[in-house]
Amino acid sequence: MRINEKILMRHLCDSYFFVALVLIRIFSIMSIPKEIKDRVNRLKETINHHRYLYHVLDRQEIGEAALDSLKHELFELEQKYPELITPDSPSRRVAGAPLPEFKKIRHAVPQWSFNDAFSEEEMLEFDARVKRFLSSSLKIKDKGLRILSPTYTCEHKIDGLKIVLEYEDGLLKSAATRGDGVVGEDVTSNVKTIESVPLSLCEPVSVTVEGEVLMRKSIFEAQNRERKRQGLEPFANPRNVAAGSIRQLDPKVAAARRLDAYCYDLSRSSAPLPETQHAELERLKALGFKVNPRFTHCKDIDEVIAYWKEWKKKMPAEDYFADGIVVKVDERELQERLGYTGKAPRWGIAFKFPAEQVTTVVEDIVFQVGRTGVVTPVAHLAPVRVAGSVVSRATLHNEDEIKRLDLRIGDTVILQKAGDVIPDIVSVVKEMRTGKEKPFVWPNRIAACGGDGRIERVPGEAAWRCVNRQSFSIQRRKLYHFVSKHCLDIDGLGPKVIDALLEHKLVSSFSDIFTLTRGDLLELPRFAEKSVDNLRAAIEKARRVTLPRLLTALSIPQVGEETAYDLAKHFGSMERLQNASFEELEKIDGVGPVVGQSLIHWFTDKDNRHLLKALLKQVTILKVEQKDVRELPLAGKTFVITGTLQTLSREAAEAKVRGRGGKPVGSVSKKTSFVVVGENPGSKYAQAKRLGVKVRNEKEFLEMLGK
Repeated sequence: MRINEKILMRHLCDSYFFVALVLIRIFSIMSIPKEIKDRVNRLKETINHHRYLYHVLDRQEIGEAALDSLKHELFELEQKYPELITPDSPSRRVAGAPLPEFKKIRHAVPQWSFNDAFSEEEMLEFDARVKRFLSSSLKIKDKGLRILSPTYTCEHKIDGLKIVLEYEDGLLKSAATRGDGVVGEDVTSNVKTIESVPLSLCEPVSVTVEGEVLMRKSIFEAQNRERKRQGLEPFANPRNVAAGSIRQLDPKVAAARRLDAYCYDLSRSSAPLPETQHAELERLKALGFKVNPRFTHCKDIDEVIAYWKEWKKKMPAEDYFADGIVVKVDERELQERLGYTGKAPRWGIAFKFPAEQVTTVVEDIVFQVGRTGVVTPVAHLAPVRVAGSVVSRATLHNEDEIKRLDLRIGDTVILQKAGDVIPDIVSVVKEMRTGKEKPFVWPNRIAACGGDGRIERVPGEAAWRCVNRQSFSIQRRKLYHFVSKHCLDIDGLGPKVIDALLEHKLVSSFSDIFTLTRGDLLELPRFAEKSVDNLRAAIEKARRVTLPRLLTALSIPQVGEETAYDLAKHFGSMERLQNASFEELEKIDGVGPVVGQSLIHWFTDKDNRHLLKALLKQVTILKVEQKDVRELPLAGKTFVITGTLQTLSREAAEAKVRGRGGKPVGSVSKKTSFVVVGENPGSKYAQAKRLGVKVRNEKEFLEMLGK
């Protein structure tokens, strides 16, 4: 038999097998008693009806226990008659086994992010910009016939995780994260656990719908009470829980978190799309989606600003967090005329609320000792919720900052958290003083410095540091830093393991890490053979390290990642760097006299020379091919990366910038070439806008890297 005949016979066999399966299923369903099939259908309809009432319309006709009883009956019948199970059955909300990994989904519609406005003036400029663009888009024959004057729809900007839902013929096909706007992660199994997301629509249409997954404040507080009862660490804030839950490989974890979802955009539909944004929201409701009821239609920008002012005051009373409002041109025709810029729609903008401020009380001021011996004052606060998370401490930076604030223990202070992770004490509410507050006296000794505990002011700086640089506290911090992601990146060797190694006197310096035996590690608590083997493999992998990473890991004062790269690029080897003169060091771009003096001091110190000699016996410095930076695509460009990137870690993104001749930096200035903005950017994004620095989203950044 010829090869094509064999293929034909195989296809015929496969076809017969498929037909046989279909016939078996049909006969199986036909053999089920009619009253059972009717009961299952009624159960599905009833459960979906009450799901929609409770999770979408916030109404309740029967109690949760009664609804659970209906779900249980459906589950039992489907177990007995599995032929009756359908993809949109309410019992399908929690899948079975955990997923090994997330797959990727290419979005049917590109996912954009909105530009931000922070003031009424910026909103007035947005309105003027929209009208200018619409005016210029009019064809000559249109002029004098009509004026394109937009109205606006305003919606709450929910602080959650964006999801993209695809329905085919009315059935949920997939759910994905936003990702880079082109490709997201397949989180269908987890999104199915959210009761407010319909598994089937009220009409058999094919649509793409965008929405936001969130955890309500009340659920968040209940979850944290339960975690506290179980002795677990409480969740930081609802947004992080929602994002983390959707990205769990086990859907049962997501189901237990009791998440919610609001849908706000119908970006693709097999049926005609509504002509306005507010009609689009009504259409979503009619299809069975949960839509935030607080949206409104405004006839002009003045009404938009009034709506923003109203909700700026009222938002804390809502059972969810929102950091502003989203303003969209209402008319679809005008949206299409306006189109998009490289990163965002011209027809919409996010109008942010002011940075959240709260008051709390300073209960104490303590000190932290860093790996270079610098001591930092930290205020211990009466716990208070600010910008969605509970805060109980804030750095006071240095002695000068405490003097500037005129801060005393017992003071009532204003605390602010404007998008940044670290909260900041803005000022003291001096009117609240009772006279019992204690002025803070800067000490001259700190116990964590070891020995006599003396501290000294760093010449020319506001910082103080330990005189004794060999204290246990400093050495521990240095080891934490040495194994961290930015340095040797030893997976599994975190702070708790370092603490255990120090407690068992198994390490005292960097080189000791590479001499740990299997027997040494098996002595540690909660270390079994597999975890020991994994850690030893990670340590072995870390023996091969680049010069920049090794220099960063040594905790040389003034030498961070960028300086380490500059030094490695200039000298090429540790030996040449060790023998460099001060005059040679201070002339290097990015080094200068302060860093040069620090390097000379470190390399001439006897203990440091001994430490480095022992370490170099254990590690191999990888040779990195030097390229002519001037020929690379990002030569001469500086980048600041803020927020969370979906496709790259911060370290990987910075490495790619360096590999293309650019330079990642930590702060924004007028000289910064680009600020790359991921999800939840901090104050660096606002600073870039104030300074007029070019901003690029993740998609645009990846395109730059590709070029």
